[in-house]
Amino acid sequence: MSGYTLTYFPVRGRAEAIRLLLADQGVAFKDEEAQIPLWFAGKDDRKKHAVFGQLPQFKNGDYTLYQSNSILRYLGRKHGLNGSNDEELGHIDMVNDGVEDLRQKYVRLIFTEYDTGKDKYLEALPQQLEFFERILSKNHNGSKFIVGQKISYADYNLLDLLHCHLDLSPKSLSAFPLLSAYVERLNSRPKLNEYLKSEARNRRPITPKHK
Repeated sequence: MSGYTLTYFPVRGRAEAIRLLLADQGVAFKDEEAQIPLWFAGKDDRKKHAVFGQLPQFKNGDYTLYQSNSILRYLGRKHGLNGSNDEELGHIDMVNDGVEDLRQKYVRLIFTEYDTGKDKYLEALPQQLEFFERILSKNHNGSKFIVGQKISYADYNLLDLLHCHLDLSPKSLSAFPLLSAYVERLNSRPKLNEYLKSEARNRRPITPKHK
């Protein structure tokens, strides 16, 4: 056992890229759930200790870390998922920041603009996805990972965000052959595929808005 514990709400949300990474790497971890009503009512004692009052929380023994992207970067260093040199690491960090930019727009849509802004969001989405298609094309013609020759923590974060958009619109990647093949390629990785088909994964909605 790694001694890892991941605490989050009973949704995929900000914890899912972390779960994808751990599952694909074959790393055992305890997946704890915090109930949303209790957390936001201040009735979950764990909130008192959360550095920014937020989840996910990640523990490695006595070491505790918050903020999903910090957790991903930490696991990238722990498990050799942050490139083969400083230049690759720089590009991986860059891609991860780009994923975060798009995720913020997606979250804003889901929680505040869904009823009135979905069509507008989907109209603008191809311009956002084109950035990732272009980055992918420059690495072995899009046949491997987003950076370098081995998977990185940014791949898991990007994959999760692409899953979210495919749920939002199944045709969202139809104009992006490299991203479409990338999703299929990563989904087919044996340990990751097993997780994607698991009851634990599929009982969780993407966000509280997705029932």
